[in-house]
Amino acid sequence: MGKRQAERAPDRRRRRLTRLLPAGLALTAVMLASGAAVAHWQDDRDAARRAAEFENHVDGPSDGGATSSPSTSRSPSPSSSPSSKPKKPKKSSTPSASPSHSSGTGTIPVPATGPGTFTTAQADGTVVGTGSRVRRYKVMVEDGIDVSAKSAATYIASVLGDRRGWTRDGVDSFKLVSSGSYDFVVKIATPGTVDRICGAAGLDTHGELDCSVGTDVVVNLKRWVLGSPQFPGPITEYRALIINHEVGHRIGHGHEGCPGPGKPAPAMMQQIKGLHGCVANAWPYDKYGHYISGPPV
Repeated sequence: MGKRQAERAPDRRRRRLTRLLPAGLALTAVMLASGAAVAHWQDDRDAARRAAEFENHVDGPSDGGATSSPSTSRSPSPSSSPSSKPKKPKKSSTPSASPSHSSGTGTIPVPATGPGTFTTAQADGTVVGTGSRVRRYKVMVEDGIDVSAKSAATYIASVLGDRRGWTRDGVDSFKLVSSGSYDFVVKIATPGTVDRICGAAGLDTHGELDCSVGTDVVVNLKRWVLGSPQFPGPITEYRALIINHEVGHRIGHGHEGCPGPGKPAPAMMQQIKGLHGCVANAWPYDKYGHYISGPPV
């Protein structure tokens, strides 16, 4: 009896092991799956953390402009070091940009746009020039800008009456009027208003340029205040170029090109688009009364 029990004992152990093996394998599989899930979850957390650190590094105020890959950047602290000074916030760009090459002061604000209504300069009936063909003109300044219609009209009259201006041809003279009929009107306006007036005639002034439309000589306040990167010298000279160029269109002159390297640019040349080897010049005539011309464009 004892011998048969001893012989059956190994059989019982084998059967017990056979029953336990599937359960053990199943438990092992569960543990492996759980471990993989935990690892995957941890990887997701690490990836999310690294992405957040990268965004904070790029956009944060204390990165000093340095570049770093996501794997080496660290979460930003309130201050990068106890001695570091916080960066001053960048100043928002204002409509009155810094002065360009023309020596404009930039002290007059240049709003992006205005109401589109104008104040007309009062006239005293003075005529500049001796020519028999009298051109009647008005000067109007958009409301809400820091340029008076009176001062603008006084300056424009001085440009038109200059011996280097259009009156030198002996044909044209100019009379400022504030009412009644007129041949053209000089309007000084904000960039947005210039774009609207010129755009109605199919011209794209990009918030930067002047234009001549119908009887309107439309002067961009930005150019009146800041001048042009292409035009060195006093801002008053560049204003003279604006008036001479646009009034030149009104009395029948078209665009002209550079006559040659080192020569004065014609007043009818679009100098704001580049001098092409010419020397900047605001006047139609030189001091000797010679017309400064270039090839027609």
